[in-house]
Amino acid sequence: MKKSKFLLPVATAGVLAITLSACGGGGGGGTAAGGSGGGDAANGLDGRGPITYVQGKDNSNVVRPLIDKWNAAHPNEQVTFKEQTDNADQQHDDLVQNFQAKNANYDVASVDVVWTAEFAAKGWLQPLKDKMALDTSKMLKPTVEAASYKGTLYAAPESSDGGILYYRKDLVPTPPKTWDEMMSMCSIATANNMGCYSGQFKKYEGLTVNASEAINSAGGAVLDKDGKPSLNTPEAKAGLENLAKAYAGGQIPKEAITFQEEESRQAFQDGKLLFLRNWPYVYNLATTEGSSKVKDVLGMTALPGKAGPGASSLGGHSAAVSVYSKNKATALDFLKFLTTEENQKFFATQGSLAPVLGSLYEDAELVAKLPYLPVLKTSIENAVPRPVTPFYPAVTKAIQENAYSAIKGEKTVETALSDMQKSIESASAGQ
Repeated sequence: MKKSKFLLPVATAGVLAITLSACGGGGGGGTAAGGSGGGDAANGLDGRGPITYVQGKDNSNVVRPLIDKWNAAHPNEQVTFKEQTDNADQQHDDLVQNFQAKNANYDVASVDVVWTAEFAAKGWLQPLKDKMALDTSKMLKPTVEAASYKGTLYAAPESSDGGILYYRKDLVPTPPKTWDEMMSMCSIATANNMGCYSGQFKKYEGLTVNASEAINSAGGAVLDKDGKPSLNTPEAKAGLENLAKAYAGGQIPKEAITFQEEESRQAFQDGKLLFLRNWPYVYNLATTEGSSKVKDVLGMTALPGKAGPGASSLGGHSAAVSVYSKNKATALDFLKFLTTEENQKFFATQGSLAPVLGSLYEDAELVAKLPYLPVLKTSIENAVPRPVTPFYPAVTKAIQENAYSAIKGEKTVETALSDMQKSIESASAGQ
């Protein structure tokens, strides 16, 4: 995907074209699922000294300046940066291999929000409680929830992301607040010889994002609070039906079934769409690229829901301490360093990463540079993580395959949701 100068979190790489490969067996020596922190999790709590920070490719040169800053102030607790590739699958598998090998040199790792449950359940992440407790009171609640598993915090929220509804403000003076209101405006698109609405509906990770948003925004849920599939409900049906009916009725153009982030962005910029669901990175490209037909008429608002703002799928990354680290006291201090207001502002201005601290979304200086921040805050505050489960690779596959079939009309919505439910139940049972 084309990198933008504005908000393109590392997390978006995980959102774009990824179907996470199922990883192998455990190998964890810590206590998972919010346990007391025995085994490896009880070791190294007072350890101080050099540590290694592991993260995907530092395309925006955010990590190195921060590590230089840390190292200048901590001569006896130097941080070494282990840079992974920019491919999220490879990042994931690299972490799995090193956690399985109990590599003590992977002290702190950047973890995509959809990996937290998997890694915590396998006992690889240090519970951030008791001596390892982290203050999250100033952080946006969804970012904290995404860094937790079964009520225990396992990582420090580092950057976030949320979906946004882009629209043509020259054609739509007042943006829609609900899905039905947006659909009622599709006559405007017809009158202007353009498609009405698109998200990302190709069979890939982006469809999990869009289908989950549709279900959550209608009041449903893919998984209930106990982590069990909850798809045979009127709310889940209403959500997926919104997409299927819009596709069948032409409000979602037929070509949208092939759209990932970039194809949908290009269609909107080319003047072929009235409404677009996408990530904040679109803002910079749509307002600066010479070929963009919407640069002067770009509107942004929260995703529409049933009776107000909808529920975006949450993106982002968190920083987690490995249970095998020997210098966990230093590692915890480094987590605190990454989440200070000063460094979170640097993430935003230097790397265009969405902050996890709520106060920064109202910072006048920051909003002047990144004018979409207030809309993004609404998106994140109403966001719901993609299904939190140790079996995420199989769960996302079940969502993609069945949502795709329902949208195309190859299955009824009821059948698709029933099949989705069964597949997730099988995955959760390890079948």
